[in-house]
Amino acid sequence: MSFLFGLMLTIMPLPEAVDPFRPDWMAMLVIFWAMQLPRTWSVGTAWVVGIILDVSQVTLLGQHALALCCVAFITVRFHLLMRVFPIPQLTATVFPILATYQFLLFWINGVAGVSAPTIAYWGPVVSSTLLWPVVMTALSSMRYRTRSGG
Repeated sequence: MSFLFGLMLTIMPLPEAVDPFRPDWMAMLVIFWAMQLPRTWSVGTAWVVGIILDVSQVTLLGQHALALCCVAFITVRFHLLMRVFPIPQLTATVFPILATYQFLLFWINGVAGVSAPTIAYWGPVVSSTLLWPVVMTALSSMRYRTRSGG
């Protein structure tokens, strides 16, 4: 359900002034679930989510899939360390992962000849990093409530 909600937030229209700072909802969700459930939500799941994101945003097929696979791989590789980090340190760790995600999108678009303003790539990294503590807290409490049956 969280990925469906994240997809809705990703494709929701925003005003032109705010759109370059749209958070990377799907990347944040992949990071959270790959960190919490690395055997269930890993590179394969990130590939499927990325293909769905590519189709919904009419981008190069496989662009988001490749970038989300790299995000999932990094997160699964370091999930044991990341799970014990306090929120500020985890936020500082999520920043380079999100920057890697945007760099891969930037690189793929550059190779394909697709140009976009620089703020369209790096604005989401800043907004997603600032929103990460809220997303992490909300998803953690939702996961705890569903596990405890409450």
